[in-house]
Amino acid sequence: MVEPFVEGIERLEREAASELAAAASVAALEAWRVRFLGKNGILTEQLKRIGTLGTDERPRAGQLVNQVKKRLEDAQALRRAALALAEEEARAAAEAVDVTLPGRGAGVAALHPLSVALRRIEDIFTGLGFLLADGPEVEDEFHNFEALNIPAHHPARAMHDTFYLETGGLLRTHTSTVQIRFMEQHRPPFQIIAPGRVYRSDAPDPTHSPVFHQVEGLVVGEEVHMGHLKATLTAFLEAFFGRRLAVRLRPSYFPFTEPSAEVDIGCLLCQGVGCRVCKGTGYVEVLGCGLVHPAVLTRVDIDPERYSGFAFGMGVERLLMLKEGVADVRLFYENDVRFLSSIR
Repeated sequence: MVEPFVEGIERLEREAASELAAAASVAALEAWRVRFLGKNGILTEQLKRIGTLGTDERPRAGQLVNQVKKRLEDAQALRRAALALAEEEARAAAEAVDVTLPGRGAGVAALHPLSVALRRIEDIFTGLGFLLADGPEVEDEFHNFEALNIPAHHPARAMHDTFYLETGGLLRTHTSTVQIRFMEQHRPPFQIIAPGRVYRSDAPDPTHSPVFHQVEGLVVGEEVHMGHLKATLTAFLEAFFGRRLAVRLRPSYFPFTEPSAEVDIGCLLCQGVGCRVCKGTGYVEVLGCGLVHPAVLTRVDIDPERYSGFAFGMGVERLLMLKEGVADVRLFYENDVRFLSSIR
């Protein structure tokens, strides 16, 4: 009989409508859809029962089921839209910003400690009458080696020390290249410093980095001697470290200076008594220097019989490590704001 079937469909529609109204989330609505309209849902099962009705009853029953299905699908779409809107409004309310609240405040930007140190070094030397000079970071072998009295067989020219480029050039290994370029274009007397980034094929460790900063200095004039060199470096080091220092020049070797020396200062940690930092000597090495080799002056057409000069080179990272007690050069490049902000 079709009447009981019709009554069952009408009860099913009322039940589905009631549960649809109670669905409080999109997830609950999906569960409702599966229960009533899904492939194995209740309404789908009712369609299967149509086959048990008489032949003349089947059209009416089928039409009723399709009408109920259509009404439920339309009601589901409306309910889904309402729930989606409510969830969006709730999310917007939760994420709302109260513009009347006081702002958190932006952090104040600051220069990197290495930039501060470089500016400090530049200020000290310009105060001593030095000019700033600059040059390219991609160099040729003449300016990086040959003009500085470093012949082809010198160990510094080995591949493990220098970054060579496929174009035939190289990344400068020191800013002494700037000194050569300056002397090619200027006649003595002059005194310059050449601060900048340099490159060495070194594996990173606490005391080495493939990229670091140097400041090279050069003074050329008549009757320039080691006394001028030591006085200049002593004035600089005491200004940079902000204290009186014991400064000594220890004989060394560099191919572009003769005589050459390493510059040591009294240990800042133990005040010269002896500790692990200075290895018990009371001194720590800070830079290299010497009188400009006559061969270097000759290569840039400066008469070594008339003019003499001194040169020096320092690593900015090393000076800052000594000044601030930093044990690992890599800390300057790891962008840890806590570390960087601790050095001012």
